[in-house]
Amino acid sequence: MKEVYIKGTGRHVPENVVTNEDLAKIVDTNDEWITSRTGIKERRISSGENTSHMATCAAREALDNAGISAEDLDYIIVATVTADNFTPSTACIVQRNLGATKAAAFDINAACTGFIYGLNVATHLIKSGSSENILIIGSETLSKIVNWEDRGTCVLFGDGAGAVVLSSSADKGVGSIVIGSDGSKGDVLKSCALPINNPYIKDSNTEINNHYLTMDGREVFRFATGIMVDSIEKVLQEEGLTMEEIKYVVPHQANFRIIDYAARKLSADINKFYVNLDKYGNTSGASIPMALDEINRKGLLSKGDNLIIVGFGGGLTFGSALIKWQK
Repeated sequence: MKEVYIKGTGRHVPENVVTNEDLAKIVDTNDEWITSRTGIKERRISSGENTSHMATCAAREALDNAGISAEDLDYIIVATVTADNFTPSTACIVQRNLGATKAAAFDINAACTGFIYGLNVATHLIKSGSSENILIIGSETLSKIVNWEDRGTCVLFGDGAGAVVLSSSADKGVGSIVIGSDGSKGDVLKSCALPINNPYIKDSNTEINNHYLTMDGREVFRFATGIMVDSIEKVLQEEGLTMEEIKYVVPHQANFRIIDYAARKLSADINKFYVNLDKYGNTSGASIPMALDEINRKGLLSKGDNLIIVGFGGGLTFGSALIKWQK
């Protein structure tokens, strides 16, 4: 059976930087309130770039870093909850933009865990022998679904995209992957789509669903802190590793308090957890691949280093994976 590794990484964020002070001008908040509760200092907000555009830019960076062309791709998988359209998929738009003529393309909706879900699918496709190179992208324009009058949510989210090229290898680069979901808690983090509205609806006063993102912050915090620790421990157990053998944990960048809680529960040095949410906020499915690219570009990794990526998000969904760096 083939092994799988990350051959290249890329990311793209809008140029528009929105600081906590900037948000204080449009909503009742301030820098101290946001920073103390989340760890976020600024985020990137689109001035017109849509999800597919950012995904394409991140993809080109990843392809260049991997040293392959778009024509070498067998699949393009995009993880997003803020697609340009219901159809065509964001992945199909990226395929067109890249000229990836032989790649099959589709989207995954697993919210902030979407990249890990995509990694799981892509890993199995390559290990089965049906594929050699797969592009996985997390891309979000969350500013489309944020209520900019709600200070409890608008301060949390940002826009951006991250991408990796996954390729076949003789040496293991992607190890154990844990994914799961709890649909019974789906209502604690949601963004509604279109309501049923057709000539056969008896109630003509059908209410248009609110597409703005809504969140029960306490319930999300409770879920996230528990599932992050559990997911990391499961990967460690399956791989026969300890936290001391992990170079970095790359968590979904949602809230520093969640990350700090997980580190303390695992008796791990907080510096082992790679954090960049102070610059980008919560970018949902884009946060983990964006962080991976940042680590890669900074030269913080050596061949053989062990990483754990871990995420949680709407659905509710969760996931984690062991990555052994092979670049």
